[in-house]
Amino acid sequence: MGQTEYMTSPQGRRLAYHKTDGQGPGVVFLGGFKSDMEGTKAVHLEAWARRTGRAFLRFDYSGHGESEGAFAEGCIGDWAADAMAAITALTDGPQMLVGSSMGGWIALLCARAMPERLAGLVTIAAAPDFTEDSMWAGFDDAQRKALEETGQVALPSDYGEPYIITRKLIEDGRDHLVLRAPLALPVPVRFLQGTADADVDMSVALRLLDHARGDDMRLTLVKGADHRFSDPDCLALIETALEEVLVRIAA
Repeated sequence: MGQTEYMTSPQGRRLAYHKTDGQGPGVVFLGGFKSDMEGTKAVHLEAWARRTGRAFLRFDYSGHGESEGAFAEGCIGDWAADAMAAITALTDGPQMLVGSSMGGWIALLCARAMPERLAGLVTIAAAPDFTEDSMWAGFDDAQRKALEETGQVALPSDYGEPYIITRKLIEDGRDHLVLRAPLALPVPVRFLQGTADADVDMSVALRLLDHARGDDMRLTLVKGADHRFSDPDCLALIETALEEVLVRIAA
């Protein structure tokens, strides 16, 4: 899949990426919380881009994968800034953003901050505002006290070692919420969501669909699909959504 390359963001963070040249509008994959650009969906979509001649970019946020930095020192604002820096430095013209889980939130922040660079949007189990609506809302009194007194709390994870959730992450998240203010998405948008997702409830996708404003927006629910959304049928559905958005953009 080629050699990993690096760029330095305006904030001085060294970010790892893989870039595939091809026709525009290009596709940018935005990964999830503590995920990386070597995940199944990112690599699969890169292969799709090569097969179809489409420009494609996958990268690691700071503190993720091959990028520099400590994960526990990062926050939503940092990772959104990383994404905007990568889009600005490594792509040309409007892009189609594909956001998975937290990457869906990052994609919405990019859409709000740099609408001129947005051609279309596909989200997969998007998790907008999860630091507030899932993490903080789900903390018990002991966890909230620990967060205030020690600055962090550990949460169990189905994907490996516990997640270290910091007070910085929670407080910064409140500065980047997207479901509390108008959210205009004037481009073709496709939201994908599994009904068996144990990490992002189906109600989040319905809330996002109801909240966002746009003339070409659809939500597809896949019965029995989990948060990974990475089995062959789900991967094929992501491709279909991308191709449908590209047709809409061309029209």
